[in-house]
Amino acid sequence: MASRGGAPEHPGWYQNLAAHPEIQVQVMADRFKARARTATPAERPALWKTMAAIWPAYDEYQARTAREIPVVIIERT
Repeated sequence: MASRGGAPEHPGWYQNLAAHPEIQVQVMADRFKARARTATPAERPALWKTMAAIWPAYDEYQARTAREIPVVIIERT
C-alpha cells in the first residue's frame, strides 16, 4: 500500500519499485528474488478491501488524497 498517509504524491519507495521492479526480499531467514508490480484495476478492489480490514486507516488515507493509492504486489521469481 503506497499510501504515504494520504499525501498528494506517491512515496519514494514506490517510485523506486516502479523504476526498478526486480528486487530481493527477506522474510525472516527466507531470501528470494521477486518482482514488484502495481495491482491492476481488476485486482485492486479485493486487495484494498483485505488490507483495509487489517489496517482501517488506509481508507482514511485514501479519503485525504485525490490520487489513487497504489497497491503493490510482490511476486516470487
